[in-house]
Amino acid sequence: MDFDNTIAGYDELMYSIALQWGLVDARMDRNKKRIRDAIRIQSNGEALWQRLQIAAYGNRINEAVLIEGVMEFFLICRERSIPIWIISHKVNSPNLGEPGIDLREAAIGWLDKQGFFAKDETGVDRSHVYFEATRADKIARIRNLNVTHFIDDLEETFTDPTFPPQVEKILYSSHRPVDGRDIKSFTSWNEIQRYLLSKAVRPH
Repeated sequence: MDFDNTIAGYDELMYSIALQWGLVDARMDRNKKRIRDAIRIQSNGEALWQRLQIAAYGNRINEAVLIEGVMEFFLICRERSIPIWIISHKVNSPNLGEPGIDLREAAIGWLDKQGFFAKDETGVDRSHVYFEATRADKIARIRNLNVTHFIDDLEETFTDPTFPPQVEKILYSSHRPVDGRDIKSFTSWNEIQRYLLSKAVRPH
């Protein structure tokens, strides 16, 4: 599964930063995609959006929230001996933003703080966490690990022509996919859990 906006939720944090920086007004929906779209249409909008992401994913990542239902999903997978990999498109040190910020280390620290690496919790092995420099590298990692399903909040991951066709596409989003022919779309992790784990066999 992906990390940003799939495991870690940034809607409230990005709204707070955008409001503080004067990029949106208070009536803006607390929704990452709508905030992104509103910023990108502004003068120098792409650079502003990148700076906001770096702030949210870097030195303010501890204000991100664990999305409801994620931890329960991980715990059930551990109980049933179902391996999980976290595979995310995330650069190491961005060109924009404050110098010295390591976005990957920030994400690892957030996962650790939430208990994902704790042996008495989900017990995720750090070797199962991959941060890739490009979307192409992310998709190559998904393909090389031979995963059976992938969960992501970005439809663009699944519509990329290099995405492996044998991997089931699970979109976590409040919006229906534009090209939904082979993408399963869910609005909550509880729905994803029911879909994926109701048919998973418990170990004997």
